[in-house]
Amino acid sequence: MINITLPDGSIRAYDKNSTPMDVAMSISHGLARNVISASFNGDTVETKTPLTTDGNLTLFTFDQPEGKKAFWHSSAHVLAQAIQKLYPGIKLTIGPAIENGFYYDIDFGNHKISENDFTKIEQKFLELARGKHEFILREVSKADALEKYKKENNPFKVELIENLTDGEITFCDHDDFTDLCRGGHVPNTGILKAVKVMSAAGAYWRGDEKKPQLTRIYGITFPKAKLLTEYLELLELAKQRDHRKLGKELELFTFSQKVGQGLPLWLPKGAALRSRLEDFLKKAQKKAGYEMVMTPHIGQKELYVTSGHYEKYGEDSFQPIKTPKMDEEFLLKPMNCPHHCEVYNYKPWSYKELPKRYAEFGTVYRYEQSGELHGMTRVRCFTQDDAHIFCTPDQLDQEFKEVIDLVLYVFGSLGFEDFTAQVSLRDPENPTKYIGSDENWNKAENAIINAAREKGLNYVVETGEAAFYGPKLDFMVKDALGRSWQLGTIQVDYNLPERFDLTYKGSDNAQHRPIMIHRAPFGSMERFIAVLLEHTGGNFPLWLMPEQVIILPISEKYQKYAEKVSELLENSEIRTLIDDRNEKTGRKIRDAEVSKIPYMIIVGEKEEGEESVSVRKHGEGDLGTYSVDNFIKHVANEIENTIVPFK
Repeated sequence: MINITLPDGSIRAYDKNSTPMDVAMSISHGLARNVISASFNGDTVETKTPLTTDGNLTLFTFDQPEGKKAFWHSSAHVLAQAIQKLYPGIKLTIGPAIENGFYYDIDFGNHKISENDFTKIEQKFLELARGKHEFILREVSKADALEKYKKENNPFKVELIENLTDGEITFCDHDDFTDLCRGGHVPNTGILKAVKVMSAAGAYWRGDEKKPQLTRIYGITFPKAKLLTEYLELLELAKQRDHRKLGKELELFTFSQKVGQGLPLWLPKGAALRSRLEDFLKKAQKKAGYEMVMTPHIGQKELYVTSGHYEKYGEDSFQPIKTPKMDEEFLLKPMNCPHHCEVYNYKPWSYKELPKRYAEFGTVYRYEQSGELHGMTRVRCFTQDDAHIFCTPDQLDQEFKEVIDLVLYVFGSLGFEDFTAQVSLRDPENPTKYIGSDENWNKAENAIINAAREKGLNYVVETGEAAFYGPKLDFMVKDALGRSWQLGTIQVDYNLPERFDLTYKGSDNAQHRPIMIHRAPFGSMERFIAVLLEHTGGNFPLWLMPEQVIILPISEKYQKYAEKVSELLENSEIRTLIDDRNEKTGRKIRDAEVSKIPYMIIVGEKEEGEESVSVRKHGEGDLGTYSVDNFIKHVANEIENTIVPFK
């Protein structure tokens, strides 16, 4: 007998060689019907893998990330099988599960594939899946594996196998199809009930543009057709909320090939919106004791060598800027923190003067690969709402908690209510990724976990997600469509103060090393505004809208009254414009709705005579008639209820 420990801590005895599916059946037939994957002692196993020792077993369904991964990885096998039957002679490479679905990279040779072929691929996929073929994993010797793929003239699989050794090579068989695979499959193809081929794109073998270009086929599958329908409906909603589409329609930002890829241009409305966000945070920061600083967009190469950024980011950054002086090189700054270390270093400090909190909306530059650029969410030039706190060890806990309060204030004021905090720790298996001593890392990691726990945050711990210089508390925010985005971040850093030899005089008159906290509640202005656009669908909170009110005179006879109302609203700091086009009022209302302007004021003979306004609200319709003063109060109340002062 073997003892199996389940996630709830209970221990059950089973016959040796029992499988995860046997365990599921012993718990309930309902669970057994839904289990599609498992892990044993932390390793991914098949649902029919014999268990031979005591251990911890976790069973996964499609509702869990691990279950989806197995489901979509298995689907990649069936997709490859379907395509191979439709296009004989193709060469398969790799087909992993991704966040939403899976892809398979394929060398199609002389075959051509387009969107018109997607339906027949889906039909062949479902035809094969209905056979309910089991996925069977088997170990293969390196010699046999190489022989198979050399015989098939597949240099891609041969290259993969040549980097493996005997004992770590496995094939997965189902039906008449075999693929090189590490494992993690659903019980059989029959549970792959619904499929959609999403797109086809070019992709270089192993991401290297010097290697052959392949065709990447993206797909997604579900255990029920209804789930696929719901997913496609969600995608359609996401298209309507795409920040690139809305940014263009609302005239917030643009890009220019002449300026360069990934370098955004803020249009007047977008620049004004961004400035309002900056002012909003500056007010809160001032109350929290931050001081604004400004630093250059470039720095000497030695600055980033000292900080470690050149070692970690050098290849991904813009190339050095050479000057007329021999051997003098500058870099566009990839991070603000080295500059802020030198701001701190401009004079000696006493413990009585700490903490020092330096804030800057600092623009940084990183040379992202062109294939990774995406609207405002992945750019080569972005502005961080950066701040760095230099404090004593005794102050660390309170300072970290106060930064959490600031992040929560930002999220609350902008409608992000659903979020998880992620404690990002170093990867103990890969210590070369990081700088600094184990002692300092242990202190920093414990400080973050304790602060997250004491603030009552809903948090998870992720190993291997730390920055190279310290652990982080990242905030993973869910938008209105249920998608997760990483926005605010807080980091504890013992390493840069050492690298820059930062000190303060303690109460014992000796020199001590301050601790550095990095924080950015927005993350970057570009990414934050993109996520906010998609979360709100362009319907920003009233205080943030580029235009809050549009006045629609019924005819040119009421133009002067419209101008009078506009002046009164502008004097009350309500952003207003007048639609004086020679169009019918109904058309003006429809256009204002498309532009997402929160309030429409209609003025005509009745309103002029009563010195009143007829008010409509975007998405809600007619609100009735207000005096101008009462309407101003109405707008002020809405703003006051939306944005609460930071305490």
